[in-house]
Amino acid sequence: MMEQQNAMFDRTIRSFVQEAGAAVPTPGGGSVSALVGALGAAMVSMAANFTQGAKFAGAEAAMKEAVGRLQDWTRDCEDLLEADVASFERYMSALKLPKSTDEEKQVRAQAIQDAAGQAIEVPLALIRVCRDALEQTVRIAESANPNVISDLGIGAILFESAAQSAYLTVEINLASLKDEEAKQRYDERAAALLGETARLKEQAVTAVRGIIWRGSR
Repeated sequence: MMEQQNAMFDRTIRSFVQEAGAAVPTPGGGSVSALVGALGAAMVSMAANFTQGAKFAGAEAAMKEAVGRLQDWTRDCEDLLEADVASFERYMSALKLPKSTDEEKQVRAQAIQDAAGQAIEVPLALIRVCRDALEQTVRIAESANPNVISDLGIGAILFESAAQSAYLTVEINLASLKDEEAKQRYDERAAALLGETARLKEQAVTAVRGIIWRGSR
């Protein structure tokens, strides 16, 4: 399984972009969102790695901890990229099930609902990853090396962009759910997480701009 996961994530940037832009369903928007989340983690991790050594002795322990957590979130994004592809394929397989008899129709309908639920859970998980990573970004922003503070800010913006994109994937799959209560629960969870990511991104970017302007005086 791990070899399959690495197979997609280890593609060249060129091949991924070409496939994403081609007339094929995968990698699609959910996969791209996960990749953007991983890029956000890379930017913040780079800023944390540059905030180490004697000059940043007071912040070094926190930065090393941040790097470790960001590496975990990068792996989460990698897993979610693959999970997005798998959930889409599961949904398409459900649509192709036979529907000649009442029993077949019932089986097919249930399979579609199960697949739609999975297709919602995956982007929801990505939004949670982005929210958690943004919390970490805010925690280290004020202590980060000012020479790379813009990269930390870029990471924060990428995290929110990934979350916003994932939310659209949630929304389009909500339309397939017949269970109105489940639909409302999913939507409320997604909206709450998205609100948190927006708030945290603003905190991070405000801190970054404050450091940039203090340094220019």
